[in-house]
Amino acid sequence: MKQDITSALVREHNLIKRMLTLLERNAPLTAEGSFSDYRFYLDGVDFIRNYADRFHHAKEEDVLFAALVANGMPREHSPVAAMLMEHEQGRAFVRAMEEAATAALAGKPAQERLIAANALAYAELLREHIAKEDEILYPLAERIIPAEARDGILAGYARAGENAPAGFEERYTALVTRYETEALQQAA
Repeated sequence: MKQDITSALVREHNLIKRMLTLLERNAPLTAEGSFSDYRFYLDGVDFIRNYADRFHHAKEEDVLFAALVANGMPREHSPVAAMLMEHEQGRAFVRAMEEAATAALAGKPAQERLIAANALAYAELLREHIAKEDEILYPLAERIIPAEARDGILAGYARAGENAPAGFEERYTALVTRYETEALQQAA
């Protein structure tokens, strides 16, 4: 039986989707003026940049996607190319959300719609992106990557994790959990 090379990535997607749910909840409230915790958006940017991008996307881009290309998938005009393009689109939404949230915290008026639009655009993009990976690309990787390449992929994931500071995953899980708790309290 082949060693699984994608379940850790799917597990990481679950935490990312929890943050997306928070963005989807708070952004409409920000746009209408009833949620002005701009720090939430900067914490969201921190989560996205460090957990979703530097930690999770690094595993995909530097390890899994490279293995797919090495095992016959074209780099251009392929699912890998589409996923890389969507990672870049997501980064643009995150930069714009950060700029607007930073401006709002500094007292600049009329940033709410920019914050909300970019948060929702990012969440929509990433939900669709994660679905494509979980439902199409990862199962494809499990089929086409040979058994002899799998230990190297898992070692690559481990190296990516070694670059993270101690308590990294726990810190971001706690951050998401804290905002989920606040959202439940606000809804009550």
